[in-house]
Amino acid sequence: MTSREIVQRTLEFQCPERVARSFSGSDMEGVSYEVPTKATAWTEVGGGRWERLDEWGNIWARLDPTSKGEVVRGVLDSMDNMDTLEFPDFSHPESYAPVRQARSAHADKYLIGHMPGFAFNIARKLRRLECYLPDLLEAPEALHALHDRIDALLADMIRNYADAGADAVMFPEDWGTQNGLMIHPELWRAEFMPRFVRLCRLARECGVRVWMHSCGQIEAIVPWLMDAGIAVLQFDQPELHGIGVLAAHQERAKITFWCPVDIQRTLPQQDEARIRARARELLDQLWRGRGGFIAGYYPDNESLGLDPLWQDYACNEFLERGLRTLYEGA
Repeated sequence: MTSREIVQRTLEFQCPERVARSFSGSDMEGVSYEVPTKATAWTEVGGGRWERLDEWGNIWARLDPTSKGEVVRGVLDSMDNMDTLEFPDFSHPESYAPVRQARSAHADKYLIGHMPGFAFNIARKLRRLECYLPDLLEAPEALHALHDRIDALLADMIRNYADAGADAVMFPEDWGTQNGLMIHPELWRAEFMPRFVRLCRLARECGVRVWMHSCGQIEAIVPWLMDAGIAVLQFDQPELHGIGVLAAHQERAKITFWCPVDIQRTLPQQDEARIRARARELLDQLWRGRGGFIAGYYPDNESLGLDPLWQDYACNEFLERGLRTLYEGA
């Protein structure tokens, strides 16, 4: 099987010959668009502080040279400025030439088109999170209009990724804290689920899958994400939800989880036996030789303060035990 076939069979629970993976000859290839934006590279501005502009014009800052940082000033300081706010233009097919090139160069890989988020991840940066969350209750009509504008851009992006040859699109939206959803689940369901449904339906009509990353505990909305049409959920903290809980979701409907060994509860313990045991648990409960699991690798060991050796133990376990033949008849 090619890498592309292994991922496709993983998502369909059609017993790929081995577990799909995002390390050591990854089965996936991430691709992106090229549009004129205000984005700049990270620049050290003094005192150990780094800053950059993103494609929307928001100012980001971080206190080290490797982390992702956070928005410290959004371009939408006042909702009164929304009508004059200029967005990048994602509607032109020529902006997706890198995707076509990647499809040609990596015919055997599963191609994932990167998206900047769905409405929440984009809008909360334009407003900054401390303003955005109150807006959901105090200015719902204005936020609804902003979300509508963003959804129109995302629809253009999905269509163009599909036309350029992507197999899937993927977006990040960190909806969770360590204890639960950032907002009341019913508020999420009222404002955001219809948007997920529409965009996932469009993607399905265009022949691409929708993958989502989220940090934190989002168990309250996982069933709704599945119902909306999310094909893959990428969690770096699977133990925060409970590996058994994730497995129970797979009994309800086909959903694939893409995870490394937990980056907070297991990897920092720097215990080889425990790391290997958790890797086996992910395989035994989520993959089982049938599909539904992609073996992950957290790309920023430095921010975790980890020697790569500790993730290597997990990867070795995934490679050695993630074989269909070991699960046949189980």
